[in-house]
Amino acid sequence: MLGWGRDIGIDLGTATILIYIRGKGIVLREPSVVAMERDTKRILAVGSEARRMLGRTPGNIIATRPLRDGVIADYEITLAMLRYFLDKVTGPRFLTRPRVMICIPAGVTTVEKRAVLEAAHEAGARQAALIEEPLAAALGAGLDITKPNGNMVVDIGGGTCDVAVLSLGGVVRSQSIRVAGDKFDEAIARYIKREYNLLIGERTAEEIKITVATASGTRKESMEVRGRDLTTGLPKTITFTSEEARIALKEPVEAIVQAVKSVLEQTPPELIADIQERGICLTGGGALLHGLDELIARETGVPAYVAEDPASCVAKGTGIALERFETMEDHLQVLRRVM
Repeated sequence: MLGWGRDIGIDLGTATILIYIRGKGIVLREPSVVAMERDTKRILAVGSEARRMLGRTPGNIIATRPLRDGVIADYEITLAMLRYFLDKVTGPRFLTRPRVMICIPAGVTTVEKRAVLEAAHEAGARQAALIEEPLAAALGAGLDITKPNGNMVVDIGGGTCDVAVLSLGGVVRSQSIRVAGDKFDEAIARYIKREYNLLIGERTAEEIKITVATASGTRKESMEVRGRDLTTGLPKTITFTSEEARIALKEPVEAIVQAVKSVLEQTPPELIADIQERGICLTGGGALLHGLDELIARETGVPAYVAEDPASCVAKGTGIALERFETMEDHLQVLRRVM
């Protein structure tokens, strides 16, 4: 059981929620999915159990993702999900009031920040703080951002891609675009619908992305894909290749490359030299797209590499920020309130 005041870091991702407890590391990794009754709004399942229901629920049950493009799309469902996960890692709410730090995409509005902070308080936090995802990602990837040297991070989550140059513990230049893992899935599903007249679900699209997709064209694999033929309404199976996936992903991948180029163009020359030497660090689950680091390096002329365990970098970074809370407070948005 956690004691009063235990620090908790939350990567409140569009696709996945990770929770980090100071001194224990990452203790929870669950899909950001909630299943509920359509009419009563009663919560039936949260996380992995709810994700298994996506696309497979009867008419009176809906499985939904309350976070879209990195921000809260449905406040009440997000609150219920956050409360469920906090209860799961802390025990009964009345026995603990942790201090919570939550990651947010760079460039979110004041209203969106306030919604996240309020949700954290209502879910049981005695104090909440926000940290921008590029900063957390850099810390979690093991980059030393406290010195007057330039580091560049490209954090590709489910809903947003955050590109940032960091130095002296803060963000020097950044850009956030709402193109990331979800858009990869949508692009694959849209291509298959257009080229094969075949309808597939988001779980199938994600499986294709993981299994055969590539950004650079160096992968040569294929897999069988099952879906519903839009002409006959009957089940149909096709063979889908890595090259087709590369074509399908061309538009969202190019958007990410352009964001990287844009931030590099705005970066002071002294920091560019540091980045050229250190390389561009890719974090987030979207960084695992095959060949993306190769493509970014080729298009920018700057070395790029994928961080170790990229999907966990942001959550780990919240933990490091919690440990350095007093020294990093200038870079955090803190709302102090004892509940």
